[in-house]
This record gives sequence, C-alpha cells and structure tokens, in this order.
Amino acid sequence: MIAKKKIVLSWSGGKDSALAAYEILKEGRHDVAALLTTVTEDYDRVSMHGVRRVLLEAQARALNLPVRQVLIPKDAGNAQYEERMASVLEDFKAQGVHAVAFGDIFLEDLRAYRENNLARLGLRGIFPLWKRETGALVKDFIRLGFKAVVVCVDTQVLDASFAGAEINGDFLARLSAGVDPCGENGEFHSFVYDGPGWARPVPFTLGERVVRDGHFCFQDIIPAAEDMSERPAHDNPAAKS
Repeated sequence: MIAKKKIVLSWSGGKDSALAAYEILKEGRHDVAALLTTVTEDYDRVSMHGVRRVLLEAQARALNLPVRQVLIPKDAGNAQYEERMASVLEDFKAQGVHAVAFGDIFLEDLRAYRENNLARLGLRGIFPLWKRETGALVKDFIRLGFKAVVVCVDTQVLDASFAGAEINGDFLARLSAGVDPCGENGEFHSFVYDGPGWARPVPFTLGERVVRDGHFCFQDIIPAAEDMSERPAHDNPAAKS
C-alpha cells in the first residue's frame, strides 16, 4: 500500500474550504495533518471572516482535525503575513507535509500568488475545486447537506440584509445578476456549522451586525453550548476511503 502524502488544508471556516476538505477526505489520497487558519490577534477572530476563534476551534473538533493558527496583527501587510505564514509552513514541512490544499475556484492571480509563495518553501498547492462552475458548486454544497450562514457582506454589491442568512435555495434565488453564487469575488463570506463528515453541528446564535471600513457588514455569531454527542463513523467520508 502506498503511504498517503501529508498535506495541510487552508481553512477559513467558510463553504469553499469546507467543500475542499470534503473532496480531499472523500478522495482519500492524502493525510490531512491540520487545518491552517489566519487569525487576527487584535480581535481574536478569523481574518476576513470575523468569526470568533472559539468557533474556529469548534469546527476543528467537529472535523476531528487539529487546527494551526497563524496570528497576524490587524494592520499586517503582505510582507508580515508571508513571513508568519512561511514560518508555520516550514514547521509543517519538517513534519513531512508536502502541499497545502485551498478552496479557490477561479481567481488566477490568487492561485499564482499562493503557488509562488509555496514554491519558495519547496511546497506545492492543491486546488480540488478549481474551475468548477460556481452555480453548480454551491448547489452541490447544499445538496450534500452542508449548513452555513453568511458572516460578512460587501454592501457595495449585496444588501446588508444578506448578513446572517442561511446559504440555501432561497439565498441563491435572492442573489442579483453579477454576484458570484460562491462569493468568489469577495461579495460575501460564510461560516459552516455542519456537514457530511462532521461529528456534530457547531451551535451558535446570531449577534449584532457591525459595518467596518464603510461597506463591509459583519454578522457576529456567538457560540452556544456545544453538543458533544457523536455521529456514527460511517457519516465521515474519510471512513469510506
């Protein structure tokens, strides 16, 4: 039997990274050493998405995977981000990790940026969702049983009322033309709280909405008491490989 190669999975906590994780685990060719998440240390929240660290950690427990957090200050530029990320990736490389998986779909410049940074460290990128049609992709996400809520909306392209919405058929029907249904252009970000392969849902309640930088509407989500009951192992796609 050929040994599985070790990878880490870039994890925002949103639907694209969750679907990428699902595809990687279902395929069964890689050993996922950890989730890798950037956390803004001043706020103690996932960068860009604004989700509390405790909810990130609850997601990792539900997936039964460790999470490695790359801490950056709120005003970090690319150089500081790259330095801190490289330090963490060097640690993973020393542990036998050879690649990082991402949930990117079609942004060519972002993929090139990631691959160039990884190449400097002798690592490569894996993109399991690459070039899939985004309308079909988000419908697959819903059909597979993932549950997610919108946590950030760019109000220059979407109404603030989308913040806090469940990603489901009604959500898709409300999107106007020109808005990518996966939010790949930054129209919205999400928090996944349940899905296939998850041991349990991540319980939460909706908090307040706050507008930052003039046009980003963040929906705070507040952790609730976590249900520690386990689902049967056969619900985990990794168990089927």
